[in-house]
Amino acid sequence: MLPHAAAFLTVVFVWWFSTGVILVASGRPRRAHGWTAAAATVVLAISLVGLHLGRDDTTVAGAYIAFLCAIGVWSWHELMFLHGFITGPRITSAPPPEAGVSRFRAATEVILYHEVGLALTLGAVALITAGGANKVGIMTFAILWVMRLSAKFNVFLGVRNLSEDFLPAHLAYVESYFRRTPMNPLLPFSVVAGLVAAGLLLSGAFDPAATPFAVARDTLTATLVLLAVIEHLFMVAPFPATGLWRWGMASPPTQPETRRLRTEAPAP
Repeated sequence: MLPHAAAFLTVVFVWWFSTGVILVASGRPRRAHGWTAAAATVVLAISLVGLHLGRDDTTVAGAYIAFLCAIGVWSWHELMFLHGFITGPRITSAPPPEAGVSRFRAATEVILYHEVGLALTLGAVALITAGGANKVGIMTFAILWVMRLSAKFNVFLGVRNLSEDFLPAHLAYVESYFRRTPMNPLLPFSVVAGLVAAGLLLSGAFDPAATPFAVARDTLTATLVLLAVIEHLFMVAPFPATGLWRWGMASPPTQPETRRLRTEAPAP
């Protein structure tokens, strides 16, 4: 059980700490964003090289390193979005809810470059790890990509907690694409699918015949899926989960400033 516990605690800590660090960086003054983006790009380069060099490393350490490298690659995209460097061609507020397809198209345009970048990076990670026995990196990035897409669809359709406090002031228009409702029809399917995937991975992690590498691989990825499921549940919980990262969040702008930022965005 010790290897499972170590992998579980590692993922939980990395999930919590890396999110907080990204929030700290995105909350710095705009003049500092170039420096934080440069530092993140160095991490990105190191992570990609690490994934390539470790593609055949089937030790326990190799599994952990591949996991951390995938998180480094993913974190770069998250920071580029929150800095406003890679978002989409649309930077205006949302059409009214009754706009239907037009609203969905507009929401896609808001994050289009970010989503294309993630998809291309998924392909790049698959390419640089192709043929290797260590699949932890590509599995980690793929899980993050799929579960984040699910979260975005759920926020668009409507959930109770939108986590809008995570958005910096220059992305205030993005909040207009969120919808606050107690529940939406997609969320239960997202949760069940995540639980099934986590269960399959955990069955491999607890297989008596599993190698130490397989135990680490399956526990790391299963825990990541479970955390993504928990994030989905946070969306409809009767309390916000942003307090977990309050230490990394900048002071929110005053209400008049927030209103100004939203009303200055030109109408669609």
